[in-house]
Amino acid sequence: MSDRSALYILSLDLPDPLAAFAVLAGEKGAMLLDGAAADGGRARYSVLACDPFSWIEAARDGTVTRDGVALPVDPFTALEQALKPFHRPVPAGLPAFTGGAVGVMGYELGRYLERLPPQNRVGLDLPDMAFGLYDTVAVFDHASGGAWVLSGAERAADAAARPSLAKTLAHALRDRLRAAPPLARDNGDGLLRRPGWGAELAPADYRDRVARILDYIRAGDIYQANMTQRFLGRLRPGVTAWDAYRRLRPRTAAPFSAFLNLGRGRAVASGSPERFLSLTADGIIETRPIKGTRPRHADPTRDAALAAELLASEKDRAENLMIVDLLRNDLSRVAQIGSVKVPSLWGLESYRTVHHLTSVVTGRLKPGLGPVDLLRAGFPGGSITGAPKIRAMEIIHELEPARRGPYCGSVMWIGWDGAMDSSIIIRTAAISGDMVQVQAGGGIVADSDPEGEYQESLTKAKAILTALDPAMAWPPAIAVNEEQAA
Repeated sequence: MSDRSALYILSLDLPDPLAAFAVLAGEKGAMLLDGAAADGGRARYSVLACDPFSWIEAARDGTVTRDGVALPVDPFTALEQALKPFHRPVPAGLPAFTGGAVGVMGYELGRYLERLPPQNRVGLDLPDMAFGLYDTVAVFDHASGGAWVLSGAERAADAAARPSLAKTLAHALRDRLRAAPPLARDNGDGLLRRPGWGAELAPADYRDRVARILDYIRAGDIYQANMTQRFLGRLRPGVTAWDAYRRLRPRTAAPFSAFLNLGRGRAVASGSPERFLSLTADGIIETRPIKGTRPRHADPTRDAALAAELLASEKDRAENLMIVDLLRNDLSRVAQIGSVKVPSLWGLESYRTVHHLTSVVTGRLKPGLGPVDLLRAGFPGGSITGAPKIRAMEIIHELEPARRGPYCGSVMWIGWDGAMDSSIIIRTAAISGDMVQVQAGGGIVADSDPEGEYQESLTKAKAILTALDPAMAWPPAIAVNEEQAA
């Protein structure tokens, strides 16, 4: 144990963050940022957080609350104000996140930043935004094998009381995690009630909506728009959101895997491969847009051919480049002049079920600005909207029959020192009560083929759909009724 800059640090002799987190997973505010899920060392750390000392939430109806008290501000300002009283640098040699805010921003939060059509009322009962403030967290370093519980006890109003309280909080969390029993074996049964998944759109309907986007492109309205579809099902009695996350986790094996318990039966179980925005404490920004996808193949020769096909695809390269340009513009709103760069364009990243074309855009934040300013400049991510962004979002609203909810939003942490990391929420199951939603799609550009885009949406969704419902028919039947969709 040690104390650096009023941060109490307690070693944790547990090898598996998943088993440790299982004792917390059923609690509101339990958050797992699961770097251990990723293939090939793509993510170094896992963070376990519970018992938030404050909770900020933006409801679908526009109400913004902190600890149940309504606030007269927008969600971004509410988050900014909640973070403002706290500042603690991270001591050298420790993970980037040792406490701060962890939570989710849903796609519809963009309406607070831009003038957009009224939000769609159809969709699962999930908040537009939910964040906890955490002064005590457990962090696992998968490179070194080390793990710690860290506490700054920011919940204490009296700074003099913090060292003693930090010690108490750290030991209490370590004791809880140490008491975690071994994880029960997954028997592989389906997690959904029959008839299983229902697709919201018939294949012909999805293709028709892609064709309408192509009409907008030919008319000069946009260069690209992201079209998606929902798949809905119901969890069997006794199946929890945590069960769903455990099932999808090995199928996605992604660096931004996460499980967030938002309370009242609401949860996000994510296996996202895509970084949205990261920010270091000294102001370095990075975003890593994904545009371009091919399925993996069991035969190595065929798999390599698919990867090569993606790298050579003019359509996918053009789609990726448009979003890189959009993100350069977004970052330029808050970055120092001349600092926005593209160190990597059209790089190949391969995951358990798909190959992706990924680029990297970087910059340096202007002095005096912070993580919420960066979020205001870039949210929602350009890779899941289109270009120009606002017009693409208007067309998405017109063509998609329901709210996206968490999908295409972001899971993130923001540290007390102003550092941040965040994902684009794709490859994700959003859960409300026993309803579970998976969504997938892709960017439509001038040479997109409607049938090809439909098949790409299925490729992206398949790993999660079949994980939760191994016996499902493929592709999913059209079986969404009003009760499911509401």
